[in-house]
Amino acid sequence: MNILETEWWSMALPPEWWAESEEESILVGDRDDVGCLEFTTLHKESGEFDAAEVLGIAEAESEQKLTWKPLTLGDFKGVASSFIEDEAAIREWYLASGALLLFITYSCDEDNAGMDDAAVNEILDTLMVVPA
Repeated sequence: MNILETEWWSMALPPEWWAESEEESILVGDRDDVGCLEFTTLHKESGEFDAAEVLGIAEAESEQKLTWKPLTLGDFKGVASSFIEDEAAIREWYLASGALLLFITYSCDEDNAGMDDAAVNEILDTLMVVPA
């Protein structure tokens, strides 16, 4: 396992997965090019995110009318949903820990839907907050 570490969070990546930093996000994908995760990190100026606030952000930000399921992944709690759009299978997560909010999307061709689900779930379950 490799460790992907940012200034605020880290997670374990299997050897067959890669990661690269973009301007405002981090991309993570498998070497088979089945799909790609994209992480955007947001910070609250003061206070912490609570469950109701995370759900409200997810509902407001999503362009789809989705059913959000609560979940815990590593050090983060939030909501997740999935949908099909323009022949792509998309999964979205809004996860918070303290003043930190992660918006995560996974997308792949609709024909590959579900192929990486178990691996993606395992990877996201290793999300940890980097101690200050």
